[in-house]
Amino acid sequence: MEYNTTRNGLAMREYGRHVQKMIEHVLTIEDPERRQGNSHAVIELMGFLNPHLKNVEDFRHKLWDHLFLISDFKLDVKSPYPIPTREQLYEKPRPLPYPKRHPKHSHLGKNLELIIRKALDEQDPEKRAGFANAIAYYMKLAYNNWHKETVHDDAIQSELTGITDGQLQFTNTPYVKAFRPQENRERERSGGYGKQRGKFQHRSNSGGGGGGNNGNNNQRRNDNRGGGGGNFKKKRY
Repeated sequence: MEYNTTRNGLAMREYGRHVQKMIEHVLTIEDPERRQGNSHAVIELMGFLNPHLKNVEDFRHKLWDHLFLISDFKLDVKSPYPIPTREQLYEKPRPLPYPKRHPKHSHLGKNLELIIRKALDEQDPEKRAGFANAIAYYMKLAYNNWHKETVHDDAIQSELTGITDGQLQFTNTPYVKAFRPQENRERERSGGYGKQRGKFQHRSNSGGGGGGNNGNNNQRRNDNRGGGGGNFKKKRY
């Protein structure tokens, strides 16, 4: 019996022991044509083991790279793709060049400085005012990210003035007076403008079209509230 402790390690566990043994057998084949055909058969088998990766870009290229990797780069066959080497496998990636930018106002960021420059270069007064309002709004958001209390517009304006040397002035949001029902009622009582008639109004008793019956109905209603009639008194027991 053969145990895993006596076997060599798996180069790629996702393909299993059988694929690795097949590749080791291909290495022992001396005929180049037969070795090439067996290599293509192993590539097809490796593709069947990962059917979910068939739609991945360069899927066949990855299979050929894995074939050479499992064979420890000793397999001598023709590949439709560039043959990888051991040096390429262990090659360290080049360090990424990070931008060296030092913003003057780090709490606002470099992007806001770029927007301020674009706003200062704008000649149209309306667009310039729009830039100023957008910059002030972003400054409020940046302030609220680091402070719990709300910031006043004067503080934002003073900071914006310091950054732009007073070249940008933002306008506050338009003031909208809140509607107060009490003021509307007082205006209606005084007979001011804007008085609206209600949907339902009481008819006068002297009016035509059954106005007199309205008064009789009101009288009967009052009599009923008084205990069922004007002449009857409530008994006391």
